[in-house]
Amino acid sequence: MASSSTSNAISFFSSSIFLTSPQQNPKFFSVLIPNSQKTLRPLSHSQTLNRHAPGTLVIRSEVATLPILSFDGEKIGETYIDLKTAQPETARAVVHRGVVTDLQNKRRGTASTLTRGEVRGGGKKPYPQKKTGRARRGSQRTPLRPGGGVIFGPKPRDWSIKINRKEKRLAISTALSSATVNAIVVEDFSDKFDKPKTKDFIAAMKRWGIDPKEKSMFLFTEVSDNVRLSSRNIGTLKLLTPRTLNLFDILNSDKLVFTREAVDYLNRMYGLDYEGGETVDENEEDYDEEAEGNEADESSDVVEQ
Repeated sequence: MASSSTSNAISFFSSSIFLTSPQQNPKFFSVLIPNSQKTLRPLSHSQTLNRHAPGTLVIRSEVATLPILSFDGEKIGETYIDLKTAQPETARAVVHRGVVTDLQNKRRGTASTLTRGEVRGGGKKPYPQKKTGRARRGSQRTPLRPGGGVIFGPKPRDWSIKINRKEKRLAISTALSSATVNAIVVEDFSDKFDKPKTKDFIAAMKRWGIDPKEKSMFLFTEVSDNVRLSSRNIGTLKLLTPRTLNLFDILNSDKLVFTREAVDYLNRMYGLDYEGGETVDENEEDYDEEAEGNEADESSDVVEQ
């Protein structure tokens, strides 16, 4: 049996960065069945999906090679990015669930309307029930009149939904892996900006082959003040760090730009060899700080006693 690969694009926006064929994508999947007569070239990683029947189905992924550009736009080398990716038949669903979760959790849920019992006024009956020739009416704040209450209007609610941490990480790594064909790596240029200058930043983007009118995402491990101020007036540009890396901006970008440190971070935190333990959730950090503060208070109380 021959190897099979994905052929459908994972697209959620008009400016999707997902490709339609594995030949265009430097990282794709192939299914290996035992006793196959067709030999496959060595790949980087393999993972058995069914542990109860080892060797029945193996998903493999190729390492994507990214060019490294200098600040002047010249190619000075190459690097690789190797990220964990969902199975071809479930990749679209995983990424879609991650996008829906991110967008829905951003909703504040503060929309509110007043019912007829909450609208001010309307306590007196407008006119007698009978002998007027008009329809009977008990209040001026009825939903049938302007200024009255709202029927089935929105009330404050919590829109947040839960997603497993591993599932969210897999969605991000899948999106990044599929976007490597539109990604480049640039050397650290923080020292190139002595002062904030948007014109110089746009000129650097053009040297890297990036159209300032297209949506682009830059990923840095640390952002200097001059770089941040030089890029903040570019409406099509997103400047992210590992703390602000999110699935929506990845999918909504036409071009991705990484630094060498950012590529090393992605390979370490979203690669197949990631074992966990290095990333700490923001809520967990807050909880740890509160716990440390409580422990310090308790220790001080013990000393005073």
